[in-house]
Amino acid sequence: MSKKVLILSGSPRKDGNSDILCNEFMRGAVESGNEVEKLRVAEKKIGFCTACYACRDTGVCAIKDDMAEVMQKIIDADVLVLASPVYFYSIDAQLKALIDRTVCRWTEVKDKEFYYIMTAADSGMESMETTLACFRGYADCVEGAKEMGVIYGTGVYEKGEILDKKAMIEAYEMGKGV
Repeated sequence: MSKKVLILSGSPRKDGNSDILCNEFMRGAVESGNEVEKLRVAEKKIGFCTACYACRDTGVCAIKDDMAEVMQKIIDADVLVLASPVYFYSIDAQLKALIDRTVCRWTEVKDKEFYYIMTAADSGMESMETTLACFRGYADCVEGAKEMGVIYGTGVYEKGEILDKKAMIEAYEMGKGV
C-alpha cells in the first residue's frame, strides 16, 4: 500500500550532506510507489514559537507565515522523515523552530511512522545521541508514533562528503522499505 511520505530536511545548505541523504531516502521511497514530498525547512518562512498560546483557544497559530501549510502536510502524512545536521550535539535551529510550532495542532499529529536522518563532522555516533533524543522527544508527543529507522551520516563536514559513505546506501534502502 502506498504511503504519503513527508521529508523535512532541516539542512540550511541546499545539497548539504543531510539534504543529500534526504534525496536518497526520497529516491528509494518513490521507487517503492509512495507519494513523497521533501520540504527544505530553510526555504520556508517559519518563525519561532512565542508561547503566546493564542492557539490554545483557536487551534490557529497567531504567527502568519508558512507554518500553517507545513502543519497540514505533517497532519496528512503517514510517514515523517526528520533530517538535520548536528549542531553542538543537537538539531539545527530551522528544524527545531518547525517542531516547536506544531504545538498549535499537535494533538492532530497521530499514527506516524518516523525516520531520522543525522549528519555530523564527528566520526563517532555518540555525538549524535542528543540529536536523536530531540527527534525521539518529538515523536514521544505524537500519539501512535512508531520509530522505523535511523541514519547516521558520520565524519562529514564539507558539502558532498556524504556521497562516498555507507549512509547513502542506507538512506536509499530505508526509503525503499517504507
